[in-house]
Amino acid sequence: MLVSEAVHCLTERGISATVNAVAHEIGIDQSGASRLIKSATSAGYLVMEASAADGRRREASLTPAGRSMLNQAHRWQEEVFGQLAAGWSEQRRREFQQAMTDLVDRSYTTET
Repeated sequence: MLVSEAVHCLTERGISATVNAVAHEIGIDQSGASRLIKSATSAGYLVMEASAADGRRREASLTPAGRSMLNQAHRWQEEVFGQLAAGWSEQRRREFQQAMTDLVDRSYTTET
């Protein structure tokens, strides 16, 4: 799940999902990311292919099974959020969502 989400997020931001990019996204070393990618590929959630821009590089992408798994996980997350935020006004939900979005966006520009 974690590595599939990382590949999805990188791709959404227009970043090639190389092993090193995935490692950075997750916050682990390259060998750990490589093992996670290999496992997700074996499970049928990812595929590794030569980069269209540079054939020497390999990039991960989601398979249909990977997209389906992420969609299910995202729906579950939304359901849990709905339960946790029961009783919140629509404005409070929007403000919380914006604050979380701001934090995530900021995390991409911060080096740790």
